[in-house]
Amino acid sequence: MIRAFIFSNIFQMDITNIHNLFLKCNSVSIDTRKIVPTSLFVAIKGDNFDANTFAKEALEKGASYVIIDNKDYYIDQRTILVENSLTTLQELAKFHRNYLKLPIIALTGSNGKTTTKELINAVLSKKYVTKATVGNLNNHIGVPLTLLSFGTQTEIGIVEMGANHKKEIEFLCELAQPDYGYVTNFGKAHLEGFGGVEGVIEAKSEMYKYLLENKKMAFVNLEDLIQVTKTKNLKSYSFGINNATADVVILSVKANPFVEIHYSDKVISTHLIGLYNSNNINAALAMGTYFGVEDAAIKEALENYIPENNRSQLISKGTNQIILDAYNANPSSMAVAIENFVQLDNANKILILGDMFELGKDSLKEHKAIVDSLLNEDTISCHFIGKYFYFNKTQKNNYHFYENFDAFSDYLKGETIENSSILIKGSRGMTLERTLQLL
Repeated sequence: MIRAFIFSNIFQMDITNIHNLFLKCNSVSIDTRKIVPTSLFVAIKGDNFDANTFAKEALEKGASYVIIDNKDYYIDQRTILVENSLTTLQELAKFHRNYLKLPIIALTGSNGKTTTKELINAVLSKKYVTKATVGNLNNHIGVPLTLLSFGTQTEIGIVEMGANHKKEIEFLCELAQPDYGYVTNFGKAHLEGFGGVEGVIEAKSEMYKYLLENKKMAFVNLEDLIQVTKTKNLKSYSFGINNATADVVILSVKANPFVEIHYSDKVISTHLIGLYNSNNINAALAMGTYFGVEDAAIKEALENYIPENNRSQLISKGTNQIILDAYNANPSSMAVAIENFVQLDNANKILILGDMFELGKDSLKEHKAIVDSLLNEDTISCHFIGKYFYFNKTQKNNYHFYENFDAFSDYLKGETIENSSILIKGSRGMTLERTLQLL
């Protein structure tokens, strides 16, 4: 009878009471391997596991409370039994966001989300106590975890939002309720889930819809005509290159190979490679200006930011210069990375490209487009890895195709590469960073 009474009361615990317990904890975790003392563990079911089974382990490792949605794993009064753990995590995050009432900047887009988020955080942290999405925790689980990481000391929250199907950004905006929004771009990413480029535009624009309906503000890159069109009815703050109508006017940008921005009376020399990164930098500059960060502090933040995690990293290995951009890839990001690489000054250039995933029916067509785009680049040694590239195998002296990474690895082990510029680019599933061990 006592057991049933406890279940009854726990089931009736509303989100306010759960939030009060959360405030006694110092963090939230969904992974027992990352449990720290006095944390809150939320047991979420996955495709191949049931985290309810780890509730006892979480408490043994020091969690103050565990949220479960299977009564068979109830332990004691530290157990919060709910109907659905994932839904509770999301509701708790939304409640916490309203509890804090801090300004939140949300960003999405096909390319450059994480880099832009990190640049914004670097700039705004020069004046404010900021907290941003860690890594790419940007989905229906990651966004709630990000919101729950914000505390009473946080002055501005920065939330990255990813999506691979329609209505996802809409849902994430309802959770985070951003005051400001920015879409980095509309590219050929996750075409399988979105149903084509028009689907991508529609899905990413769900952020604009939220901002419009809730009378919030968008940051707009005037170089992007889709952004300009989609935000014409929105309150906005814009930036552009030599565009007198922009709120923030960037005088010029160039890259050889690092991006250099001329803004106001300052030249900002960054550690980011390629003109395709200039919009990411300009967005962070514009937001810093809007939020009153001094120009000198903006310059310092942007110049001190060094990319990592396989994103546009410049790595020296022996006599070779390697651009490692292997965190992810889609047709849009690969095209601009190749365009930038082609323009570099080096007689010995090597391209190592891996398959692009989640393109659905467009997979073969988009891989063929990448192969064809290099037909006139006779001096670049081009290596294409993966089944989609291999299907488009083309006979050309400087072209090399491999069905998988192992085949490429076998080739590379017999080669000596020196004094070369090398671009490594592919989808996350290709894990092309393994190439570094072979060079």
